[in-house]
Amino acid sequence: MKKNNFKIIKIDNNKTLFNYEKKVLIKDLILNLKLGYFDFEKEKSQKVKFNLDVNYEDKKPSNDKDIKSIVNYSKIVRLIKKLVKNRHYNFLETLAEDVFDELFKDQRIDKISLQIEKLEIMKDCSSVGIQISKKRSHD
Repeated sequence: MKKNNFKIIKIDNNKTLFNYEKKVLIKDLILNLKLGYFDFEKEKSQKVKFNLDVNYEDKKPSNDKDIKSIVNYSKIVRLIKKLVKNRHYNFLETLAEDVFDELFKDQRIDKISLQIEKLEIMKDCSSVGIQISKKRSHD
């Protein structure tokens, strides 16, 4: 008869067994702002659309009673509105970098994909814009 070779192992309750990969989605945030390099773009506000995917990692599930346990989409929207309020950006890329700089202050955030579109600038297009992804370096 064969002897059982199984070993009993004890699980450390303080050790995390899972990693969560989470993503906050913000779709079609449309704001009126002054944006553009040319003089006619500096004279009046235009409609600009933002789409974001904000990836973050966590070692524990969200706590239903603690809003700090999540990356809050409402806070992200407020942050973008604050960045563009009473400020003129010449380039979409400059605005994108300011959004990245603010969001990456949250150390949980690993990657951001940001799309910004001008909705009324060219007659032949429904929109023109940029899409940039930025990932935190772990070097």
